[in-house]
Amino acid sequence: MLQKLLTPKECQQIAALYSEEEHFRSHIIMARHGFGKGEYRYFKYPLPKLLASLRTALYSRLAPIANQWSERMGEETRYPAEHIDFLKRCHDRGQLRPTPLLLQYVPGDYNCLHQDLYGELAFPIQVAILLSEPGTDFTGGEFILAEQRPRMQTRAEVVALTQGDSVAFAVHHRPVEGTRGTYRVNLRHGVSRVRSGRRHTVGIIFHDGT
Repeated sequence: MLQKLLTPKECQQIAALYSEEEHFRSHIIMARHGFGKGEYRYFKYPLPKLLASLRTALYSRLAPIANQWSERMGEETRYPAEHIDFLKRCHDRGQLRPTPLLLQYVPGDYNCLHQDLYGELAFPIQVAILLSEPGTDFTGGEFILAEQRPRMQTRAEVVALTQGDSVAFAVHHRPVEGTRGTYRVNLRHGVSRVRSGRRHTVGIIFHDGT
């Protein structure tokens, strides 16, 4: 968790963008695709200044962790230190579309467990930032991680966030130390059912998509 990554004012400013269609390239209604119930919009380039700076700054801090993960899992992929260089790799593979997104939930909405993979190349860590205040703006709507371990039952974890808090988590898998060395676990993430109010979240995904 990265606590208080954004101020309440910054959270409100980003959430207010949801109704301004000029910032977005597409609008997804989850129920139409079996993703859950709710909706989200993908930002288009150029990203809003605050999101663009966050994406760049967070990437540079997460890239060393991503490289450690690759090494521990015996993978050959290594990630450059700067986000602009990683985006060039994405674009060279035809992954040209920005993936940061703004999600909106109202009572009864939820997000099924999933992974955000948008092409052959994916950065292994992403960040979600809660823009609304639990208990004031909405109730329910907890952020959930589900970890599928080899030959074991899936383990769920609820991440308690307040307004402006963020969570950095694995896009698809991460290394875990076991008694016989390192093994990988698969992760999915989602949001439990919103009971009341309105919940906004911004997702920062570092790879571009096809």
